[in-house]
Amino acid sequence: MANVVAIKKDQHQNLKLAEKRTLSHIENQHIAPISAGEYAKASSNFPVVFVKEPDATRYRSVVMLGLEAGENLFYRDAKWQGLYMPQSLTVSPFSIGLDPEIENTLTTCIDIDSPLVGEDKELPLYDDEGSETEMYKSVQQSLGRIYDNEVMTDKFINELVAKELLFELELRLQDSQGQTKKLVGIYTINEKKLSSLDDETVLDFHKRGLFIPIHAMLSSLSQVNRLCKMRNEYTEQKLTNVQIAPAQKEKSEAAETATA
Repeated sequence: MANVVAIKKDQHQNLKLAEKRTLSHIENQHIAPISAGEYAKASSNFPVVFVKEPDATRYRSVVMLGLEAGENLFYRDAKWQGLYMPQSLTVSPFSIGLDPEIENTLTTCIDIDSPLVGEDKELPLYDDEGSETEMYKSVQQSLGRIYDNEVMTDKFINELVAKELLFELELRLQDSQGQTKKLVGIYTINEKKLSSLDDETVLDFHKRGLFIPIHAMLSSLSQVNRLCKMRNEYTEQKLTNVQIAPAQKEKSEAAETATA
C-alpha cells in the first residue's frame, strides 16, 4: 500500500530514486487518469471515459486499461504493451499533494514505501550541498505540467456537465460459456445532445478547440474491442460478444419521456 508524504529537505535529503524504473505498481490497475490534451493520442490505444464515485459529484477523466477491477491488459510480462502511456503513469512514485505545513499549498510528494525509493538507490533528490538535483527539478516540472493539464481537464468536464452532454454507458460482455457480465459507472458524451447544440455554442466550442477532445473520446470507444481481443490472447474463457449501450436507467428515462 502506498505511503505518500510531502517531500521535505530536512527529512528526505538522503532519499534517492532507482535508476531503473519499472511499472510493476500498475500491474493490477484497470484505469489511469488522463488529461483532455492527451485524448487524441490515447484514443488510438484505449477507451477514454469518465468515471464517478457513487456519492461523488466530480467526474474523473480516465483511460480503461482492463475490463474489470484488478486487470491491466497493457502491462503483461513485466512490459508496457501500449503505443502510448498516459502522463500520469510516467511520474510515479511522485505526485502532487497538499503541503501539511502550509495551508492550501500544493507540493511534491513521494511514495516512500515504493520499491523505487530508498537511500540505497542511485538517483538523489538533493546533491551533497543540499540543492535539488536536475532529476528532481525535472520531476517537479513534469508534475507542474500534469497539474495544469488536470485543471484544464476539470474545466472541460464542467463545460460538458453544464451543457448536460454526459450520460452513463453499460458494457455487456458475453463469454464462450454464455455468461454475461456488465460494466457500469462509465460515462461518455451524448452524441445526440451534442448534435443538438445551438449554433452559438457550436461556434464557441469550435473556436476553443473543444471538439478535438470530444471527438477523440467518442472515437475511442471502439477500443473496447481491442481490450476484448487482448484479453482473449491470454485467457481460455474467450469473450465472444461485447455491446456498448446506454445504462438501463437512461433507457428508462427515455421510455418515460416517449410515453409522456
